[in-house]
Amino acid sequence: MLLAETVANVALRVPSLMLLDLLYKWDVSHFAEQIRARNEEMLLKYKYVLWNVYYLGHLLAMVVLVLPLQHLVKIYVYLLTGLLLYVGHQTCRDYVLREMESGYVGAVYLNLAALQRFASTLTGQLLVSILCTYFMRSKALWVFSAHLLPLLARLCMVPLGILLFLNKMSSIFTIFEVIYFLLCNLFVPFYLAKSAYREIVQDSELYGILGLGVALWNQFAVPALFTTFWLVLFAAELYFHLRSRSQSSASNEGLVFAFLTSMAGCCVTPFSMVGLTFAVSRLSLGLLALCKFYLQGYTGFLNGNLMHRGVTEGVTFLLLALQTDLINLHVHQRTFLLSIILFIIVASILQSMLEIADPIVQALGASRSRSVWKHFRAVTMCLFLLLFPSFMACKIAQFFEMDFWLLIIVSSSALTSLQVTGTLFIYGLFLAESLLREPFENLEDIIYYVNSGCRVLEFAVAVCVVAYGGLESLLGEWNWMGASVIIVHSYFNVWLRARAGWNSFLLRQEAAKKISALPRASPQQILDHSDVCAICYQVMKTAVVTFCGHYYHSSCLRRWLYVQKTCPMCHQLIRPPPPLPDRPQTPGEEAEGEGVAAATAGATDGQPEAEGPGVESDGSDPLGPKPLESPTPEPERPAADSGGTPSPEDGVPAGKEDPNGQEASLEPLGLSPGPLAENKMDARSSELVIASQERATFPDSGTPLDTGEPLPPSEREEGSGADPDLRAED
Repeated sequence: MLLAETVANVALRVPSLMLLDLLYKWDVSHFAEQIRARNEEMLLKYKYVLWNVYYLGHLLAMVVLVLPLQHLVKIYVYLLTGLLLYVGHQTCRDYVLREMESGYVGAVYLNLAALQRFASTLTGQLLVSILCTYFMRSKALWVFSAHLLPLLARLCMVPLGILLFLNKMSSIFTIFEVIYFLLCNLFVPFYLAKSAYREIVQDSELYGILGLGVALWNQFAVPALFTTFWLVLFAAELYFHLRSRSQSSASNEGLVFAFLTSMAGCCVTPFSMVGLTFAVSRLSLGLLALCKFYLQGYTGFLNGNLMHRGVTEGVTFLLLALQTDLINLHVHQRTFLLSIILFIIVASILQSMLEIADPIVQALGASRSRSVWKHFRAVTMCLFLLLFPSFMACKIAQFFEMDFWLLIIVSSSALTSLQVTGTLFIYGLFLAESLLREPFENLEDIIYYVNSGCRVLEFAVAVCVVAYGGLESLLGEWNWMGASVIIVHSYFNVWLRARAGWNSFLLRQEAAKKISALPRASPQQILDHSDVCAICYQVMKTAVVTFCGHYYHSSCLRRWLYVQKTCPMCHQLIRPPPPLPDRPQTPGEEAEGEGVAAATAGATDGQPEAEGPGVESDGSDPLGPKPLESPTPEPERPAADSGGTPSPEDGVPAGKEDPNGQEASLEPLGLSPGPLAENKMDARSSELVIASQERATFPDSGTPLDTGEPLPPSEREEGSGADPDLRAED
């Protein structure tokens, strides 16, 4: 939304809120009693008229308040046109009365005074007609020139008595014009309501109720509208209060009291209360933005926290105002209570300013920045947040009697000062580390203990405040609003803080366990490593070594483990996963293993140990002499990596496996087993294949995996497809 459109949207809706505020203040019954005191018959005549005006005013104000901007502009243009026509007729009537008082009945151009009166009045009337024509976007100038009729009659030297009659006739003609215009646009409100209902239904179906509410909120610029409305009320109230104070010589009120009294005078209706809520929120936003600008300059507005936009302060003010029934109190009671509520809002603003300043100050201390101006701004902001809350708490405890709300103010101020003290201490540690050549090894532990001490004190104070508030509610006057405030305070300031502290403790304990499981590097290892810590880029005197072989400071790695579980360099797990447990063998697998072992023992029993694949100790082949090679060239064999099955002509000896792990054929050696032997060989081969697959699936059972390399001779003999019994028969 453009700036001009926003300004127009706000400025044109403020009068509707002003009217609603005035109607809320208007006591119709009291006004009717005043009329009754003057005249009993007048009360009976105007009693129902007053109530009708009261409800009709509310209806018109609400309709104008929710109109779209383009129709709202038209409404104000029509009102301005009617006001100009009224001014034109009143000006002509005044001219006629002045002419009748002067008594000059001659031509106006023969008398200088009459000519001056006529010329000035005619100029004003022509300007009114031109403006009305422009606003209504009409080319018929005569339609808006009825008030010129008495001037034309005076120019024609019509008697003065008739001029007053002509002025009344021109007024009646203008009234008929207005009535005709209203009748022509009689059904426009109905069409507008129908169109608005259709758009609301469509938007609610597309975006939902929440999306529709956000769109209307932005379209009407609700925060800016109510803030402007309240500022106008406050300016008028302050002006009249100071004016009455200057007229009263016995008034010894201070400026602060006049300020608070004027604020209290602007909190008597729900509309003004909502306006003050948005004004407090906007003022808080301005102060927090000023704090960011003082600490970081224009870069402080790039990344803003949603909670640092004044919403917390505005909601807090509204809840406290509703809980204390602020709008129904007397003006002096309202002033006193409003001052206490504003103290609570100031304490909340100071806490938000600390939340903004704390990370900036600590980052500045750790950044080794040599900018004196940056350090000066950070230190002065911390000193302000340290001294001002303490001063405010002392003044409140001195002038007010302690109760639940004042205890909240004092405790919040004390906690702010305590947190600033911890921030300055950590900032000093960072500065000291940057000035020294050697970094502190246990700096992270010291910072953790300082922050933990502050959090424990905050938690203790929050518990005391909640306990005091609950005791006061039980023993004193209990209400739902007070109980809701205590519940909200318990959730945000007790439960969330306790949960955050416990989660931080658990993360630290888990990181400490992981660090303790890592080996410590010896001085010689650190010297051989000859590198800095990859996290803080500082020289290492002591270090821990991860399982992946990287060196870190233990404190640096602990901070890293708060958010990650992997090595900062290679992203492997800091703690390796435990080894898988050995799979217990079933009875069938055990029997099969024993059978394979027995078969292997029977095959190798009584034979000397082979020196090579298929060669005995004396150098002769146990299967007899090999057949003579054919003089014809051998067919081309498939490549080893092609995965093809070798043919029987490849000349692979029987009982062995080729490099691809497949059993060789026995036909080249002249060995052809019978049907029974073939069945035995197929059964044994299938059992061995299944066993080898199971061993490959469960590598923890002790059987080596098939890596594609040639096996030793003994294993080749054991894994062959030939049965030892069959070989003995042959």
